[in-house]
Amino acid sequence: MQPDRKLSRMERRDFLNGVAVSIAGLWAGACDWAAGGAIPAEAQNAPGYYPPLLTGMRGSHEGSYATAHAIRDGTFWKTAGAPIATGESYDLVVVGAGIGGLAAAHYYRARTGNAASILILDNHDDFGGHAKRNEFRVGGRMLLANGGTQSIESPFPYSAQSRALLTTLGIEPAALEAKCDNRHRYDGLEGAAFFDKETFGVDRLVVGLPGRGGDGEPAVNAPTWATFAAKTPLSSVAQRDLVRLWESTADHMPGVASPDKKERLTHMSYRDFLVKVLGMHEEIVKFMQKATHGLYGIGIDAVPALDCWAIGFPGFQGLRLDPKGPGGRLSYTARGSFTDEYAFHFPDGNASIARALVRALIPSAIPGKTAEDLVTAPVDYAQLDRGPVRLRLSSTVLRVRHVSPGEAEVTYGVGGKAYTVRAKSVVLACWNMMIPYLVDELPAEQKTALHYGVKVPLVYTQVALRNWTAFHTLGVHRVTSPGMYHSSMALSEPIDIGAYATAHTPDEPIILHMLRTPCAPGLPAREQQRAGHAELLTTPFATFEQHIRDQLGRVLGGGGFEPDRDITAITVNRWPHGYAYEYNPLWDPDWPPGQSPCEIGRQRHGRIAIANSDAAAAAYTDVAIDQGYRAVDELLGAG
Repeated sequence: MQPDRKLSRMERRDFLNGVAVSIAGLWAGACDWAAGGAIPAEAQNAPGYYPPLLTGMRGSHEGSYATAHAIRDGTFWKTAGAPIATGESYDLVVVGAGIGGLAAAHYYRARTGNAASILILDNHDDFGGHAKRNEFRVGGRMLLANGGTQSIESPFPYSAQSRALLTTLGIEPAALEAKCDNRHRYDGLEGAAFFDKETFGVDRLVVGLPGRGGDGEPAVNAPTWATFAAKTPLSSVAQRDLVRLWESTADHMPGVASPDKKERLTHMSYRDFLVKVLGMHEEIVKFMQKATHGLYGIGIDAVPALDCWAIGFPGFQGLRLDPKGPGGRLSYTARGSFTDEYAFHFPDGNASIARALVRALIPSAIPGKTAEDLVTAPVDYAQLDRGPVRLRLSSTVLRVRHVSPGEAEVTYGVGGKAYTVRAKSVVLACWNMMIPYLVDELPAEQKTALHYGVKVPLVYTQVALRNWTAFHTLGVHRVTSPGMYHSSMALSEPIDIGAYATAHTPDEPIILHMLRTPCAPGLPAREQQRAGHAELLTTPFATFEQHIRDQLGRVLGGGGFEPDRDITAITVNRWPHGYAYEYNPLWDPDWPPGQSPCEIGRQRHGRIAIANSDAAAAAYTDVAIDQGYRAVDELLGAG
């Protein structure tokens, strides 16, 4: 697709560029070394430092991965020179300020006392890992969005440890859900699908996608699939197939027992199930191809059919599979499906959980005491690197090694220089794939295991809009766009909490969430993810903006939407190395207990333990918390 809409020349661009220049100036000044000391002055201490307000390309932003790539490529040490000893010594150093790393710091201090000295290092300019916060100001109003992970919910119930941590932080999801329930805000608006001319021959928005209403429940007088299909540009054969996919109760594996059906479905993709078992028209494959992107990061060509049955995809109605019976193998996600235990999420997603952890560890950095006041509380970044618990941003760890049986040395890079600190214990709550480059002394088998998973690339784009009158005019709140650059868009979920209120009327500003998951259909899952990494690292913000403006203009144009007038800011949360790789029955063997790569890779090595959701091969908040708990438990149990 070649978007032909011109880019905006609003003064917004001048303002944002000015912000970027001023922040860059602060960072450049902060690279001067502290007078008379070995520790470099930190950008986070500069007046006005507040990364959540930055727009443009965020997520893995420019500069966050340069040092890591230099380490990977073996070029960093050629120019950095010998590491400079800071003279600092800590009880614990945590590598990675995501939820897993912050949880590890919390558990360590809870077990050893508030006087424990802890240093947390992170390569990004903000804490939270993938739980990043996006802030916008539109018409003097604060708008919040998740820059990464959004949901507290998990396929399985929370463990006792992860549940207790949320309670300790003052986060009671069920109570918050009851208090902040605004699901009916979009009543009267429907889901829709946009068929683009490049994929389906014509641009057409079809309103009335059967399924959920604006409150997430089945809509009253919901349209039927036959009604929906008749309005699409699909061929008559494909229209009949679309209805058959959702409504047929025919058994397409007659005479086969449920366990054997499940076994067959384990070893075929959902695409093959649609084509080879159900005989679906190729246009249906195009319509459904990206339906799994939001959950798995890959299309239906690389997701097992049995997984799609477990998570409620259509086509299996007539197979009469026993939901609790034996047969087949499911991924972690499909094995548990999703509980409704923790359906609530904050306006900035799980960034609020990261903020709650930072507030508990460093109270001077974030005022307040409750989950409600947390949402609008400002962060004083200058307070992060003070006191017994310190959080140091824009600090990429380069090397971790033992200097004695009871002490490790951690080397990190800032501004092209390397610095060292000492620690009694280290938790590596960073990406598994980087750990072999950081800890050279690890056994070869463990390094191989850590390299196995390939993180899922994804993009969460947040677009600040002056209003949502176009959506109201069209009667939609979410649109799936199976052939376009971003595969879906949806108005932000309405959550009023504490002093924060989302838009109540269509003439108020709002955030539009858009999803893109770059992959390469036809390849094995891990190869698709590697292709997505390369794409995201080489795609500039201007390309994203061009596609965004083109897509919104085409999809919403019938409602009077004008990109140059209605878009006030864009934040592209780019995650080339996004969520943890989850084992996929199509591509990965069924390892015996204790022999999967994540289990081998996370083994404690002396005073070095490994956390992060990679260590469990499942990208969920409770998993990250549990891995932080396990890592600390291993270290303290080792004496």
